[in-house]
Amino acid sequence: MVEQSELNRLFWQSRRGMLELDVLLVPFTQEIYPQLDEENQRRYRKLLNCEDQDMFGWFMERNEPEDEELRLIVRMILDRVQPK
Repeated sequence: MVEQSELNRLFWQSRRGMLELDVLLVPFTQEIYPQLDEENQRRYRKLLNCEDQDMFGWFMERNEPEDEELRLIVRMILDRVQPK
C-alpha cells in the first residue's frame, strides 16, 4: 500500500507547470499509481526525474524514450487516455 505522504510528494512532482504534462501525470498519479505494482511505481518515479521537454516529446509521440522502462511507463500513461 502506498503511503499518503508518498502520494502527496508524487502529486506535486507530477505538476510540471506545462498543461500537456499536467493533464496526463496528475490524474495518473491520483487514480492509477496506487494500484500499480512495485516495478511500475518505480518506473513512474524514474519518469518524473526526466526533463519536461523530453516527456513532452514522448507524450506527443514525436519520439520515444531510449530507455525501455521509460517507454513502458509512457505507453501505459498514453494507453489510459487514447481511444482504443
